Amino acid sequence: MIKVIQMGLGPLGQKVVQFARERGFIKVVAAVDPAPDKAGRDLGEICGLEKMGLTVAPDLAAAIKGAKPEAALVATVSSLKKLEPQVIELANAGLHVVSTCEELSFPWKTQPQIAKRIDEAFKNNNVACVGTGVNPGYLMDFLPAVLTGVCQKVDQVRVLRVQDATARRVPFQQKIGAGLTLPQFHGKVADGTLRHVGLTESVHMIAHHLGWKLEKVTEDLSPIIAEKDISGGHVPITRGLASGVTQVARGFMDKREVITLQFRAAVGEPESFDRIEIKGVPDLVSTIAGGVNGDVATCAIAINAVRSIMNSRPGLRTMVDMHPIGYCENV
Repeated sequence: MIKVIQMGLGPLGQKVVQFARERGFIKVVAAVDPAPDKAGRDLGEICGLEKMGLTVAPDLAAAIKGAKPEAALVATVSSLKKLEPQVIELANAGLHVVSTCEELSFPWKTQPQIAKRIDEAFKNNNVACVGTGVNPGYLMDFLPAVLTGVCQKVDQVRVLRVQDATARRVPFQQKIGAGLTLPQFHGKVADGTLRHVGLTESVHMIAHHLGWKLEKVTEDLSPIIAEKDISGGHVPITRGLASGVTQVARGFMDKREVITLQFRAAVGEPESFDRIEIKGVPDLVSTIAGGVNGDVATCAIAINAVRSIMNSRPGLRTMVDMHPIGYCENV
């Protein structure tokens, strides 16, 4: 049984605790969330479970006192800059870390100085850290990277993730701009608060795994405009409002587009699917009909990654350089 501390009890953090309770190899022994509506309350009560006899602490020092966790599951922020002090504190406490922070998935090209500091902190404490989730961390980077394992030659990698966001959690729908007017949508894009975080990191992860030296990475974002009134999301969406977002990241090598990642998510999207296309020898096309539920998959992969990160080399790891992650009931 691996003892873990849960840091962050938003919708994802709560679901991680729920999932952990169903698994035989992992036990949540402590939790941290400084929010006034969470700190001081019973963890099970917050997560929609029976009382667990664990009081949510406002900080790490109070949480781990007497609990003796071996690893931390971190579901707090998407920003690597904001995450850095959190994970370094965990490293100094001697804890392995699995985080859902999107920018942590492959920060070596996008934020190399922060990546280096995190890497050194974990190496100095002989523990390991990884950023993962369904996307980034699996569907649009790790999975296409390993699918190339049967190829003699790879010329291009294309990934298309299309999601009906109707059933996704409210913060996700807000993140893709569902229900905004177009001026509101573009205003949030301009201030950096509306975008799917992690596409550029995914491009770099694929390129790193394939040994490609990219000369340029671009990213474009545009609204999906509702053609009719839409209900079922966190707010009603009338015709002409944004129902979601299309975001495309491209990686270029020798002036040629070699990696294309397209993320499309909207409330009322008629079909969900995930498709990977590899041009090479041989060509490969892999489609997951219906797509992968992002909230369920992110929480599941965070739990499944604990065993792997504890067996990895110390330092900041990525999904393409650590022990393979898979479902586990017992260790």
